[in-house]
Amino acid sequence: MQSVPPAETLVRTVPPRHRNPNYKAKKPKNIYRPQEIVYIEDKLRTAFYRDHPWELARPRVILESDGKDYQHCDWSKGLRQPNIPLTGEWQVSLDLWSDGIKLTFSSVVQRQLWLMENEKFDKRKAYDITRREFYRLRQEEEIEKRVALEEAKHVGAYFGKSRIDVSHHLEDREFENWKIWAGKETERQEASRNSEIESFGLEEEEDITDDAEPEETAEAAEGKKSP
Repeated sequence: MQSVPPAETLVRTVPPRHRNPNYKAKKPKNIYRPQEIVYIEDKLRTAFYRDHPWELARPRVILESDGKDYQHCDWSKGLRQPNIPLTGEWQVSLDLWSDGIKLTFSSVVQRQLWLMENEKFDKRKAYDITRREFYRLRQEEEIEKRVALEEAKHVGAYFGKSRIDVSHHLEDREFENWKIWAGKETERQEASRNSEIESFGLEEEEDITDDAEPEETAEAAEGKKSP
């Protein structure tokens, strides 16, 4: 029994440590609670999304592969990497109209991390360099899309309303509905206000009339009793 340890089902195993213990603590706490796993990429990701919230609104294409695409990436050459999309986390997608290469937010994080670890840049400088590359490549993509759209329209293609046109149409419709509701509400309030003005003082006159009628009735009754 001394040389053979018991099975794990009979004892409570201590989870692996992800941070150094605090030796100043007299009594350790939560030794069986799983510790929070924190990566440096999480902070870089949070900073990027805080500065570029509209990147979350871009459509994402998720396509699983062998899971070893990171082995084919060389972040020393910049943000453009084969089969790495521009939107989302570690996703892989193949875009035929852009030579199978896209930019991804993960590319920004990995490029910044490479500059911090290999070029020994601080976090802010590496972020600025990566953002400059990111903006330049984003601009190239937007120009390519705009030129392709103009060429397609030139040969007779029709794409219908854009997202901005659709949003403007919905906004105008809601505004017209609000104007109708506001007009009816204004008329109702004016009618209620006018009725209050017209009925002002009528209740007091009715009360005075009601008080005077019993007195007249009593006087008439006394007159009949007197000889």
